[in-house]
Amino acid sequence: MSDVNILVVDDSALMRKLVSAMVEEQAGLHVIDTAMNGKIALEKIPRLNPDAIVLDIEMPEMNGIEFLKERKRLGINIPVIVLSSIAEKGAAVTMECLSLGASDFVTKPSGSISVDVAKVKERVNELLLAYGGQYQRRFKKAAGPVSETVSKALVGGDKAVASVSPDKKITPLMKPGRVELIVLGISTGGPEALRVVFANLAPDLKVPMLVVQHMPAGFTLEFARSLNKICPLDVKEAAEGDQILPGRILIAEGSKHLEVERGASGGIVHLPDTPLVSGHKPSADVLFASAAMAYHNHVLGVIMTGMGRDGAVQLGSIYREGGITLGQDESSAIVYGMPRVAFEMGNVMEQVALEKMGQRISEVAKASKL
Repeated sequence: MSDVNILVVDDSALMRKLVSAMVEEQAGLHVIDTAMNGKIALEKIPRLNPDAIVLDIEMPEMNGIEFLKERKRLGINIPVIVLSSIAEKGAAVTMECLSLGASDFVTKPSGSISVDVAKVKERVNELLLAYGGQYQRRFKKAAGPVSETVSKALVGGDKAVASVSPDKKITPLMKPGRVELIVLGISTGGPEALRVVFANLAPDLKVPMLVVQHMPAGFTLEFARSLNKICPLDVKEAAEGDQILPGRILIAEGSKHLEVERGASGGIVHLPDTPLVSGHKPSADVLFASAAMAYHNHVLGVIMTGMGRDGAVQLGSIYREGGITLGQDESSAIVYGMPRVAFEMGNVMEQVALEKMGQRISEVAKASKL
């Protein structure tokens, strides 16, 4: 049984010690070494061959951005989790890191408050188990099977197991109509996956799309801007009262839910600051339920990589109303949690690989049939 080996890269000795301690407390993870900047990290990688890297951005001699550029030039595909500040400048730099190939990010602890540190630890370890475990599975098969802890992370943990029989069939109230709205829910693995999906959407796709990506407040504005650069359609962070327009993609604001309202003049979005649903805000369950109620059998619902079960239940509401549902398949998902639960509940009509998801969304939306 192999643990996921982690390389921690940060110029602060205190932060290297803190991150290493957090990671070592998690079963299935092991800090194989640390480095004080990107240059030293690159020198150590050939010898250590880590499964994942935790990377600071601001470092002397070679910072995080420079490291990612060199990593890309050298063809290194080891997943990188960026430690980011929550300042506005930090958000822009973090999105640049994602565009350069970083897999995901975690905001640094803002102080010594134990609750804050505990949340950061949980998130860091979740991402390292997911990305590092998948890397180990795909590129280190000769090293033996991954540990039981890592295996659970790859499918979203014990809580992701559906309680509804996969044989239970849903009887839609109506036949699928013309698709007028696409809704997509995604979590762990999402920043990387959405770049693939959005780049492959058809330029002539006119159906509007609403997206819930689990992401903290302060980052979704820059995230939407970064996606807009690689997507043929218009991408922006959703704002209260935004119109749902053809060819427009709205990204849910971090820490606010995303709901839709449909009137005689068309659809608009609302961003209620209400409690967590399914453990998240924004929640895919909230978006899916709202879309099913407002658009009935004119919705295409998509659920993709993510830990847990957010969106799995209410994807069934879209199916029951006569909408069409797609789920990411197991082989291409960083964490086959949310799409797995939805599939086992019988709420997914078709499973699609990540590389084909953008094309399939476009095909279904334009043809309005599977």
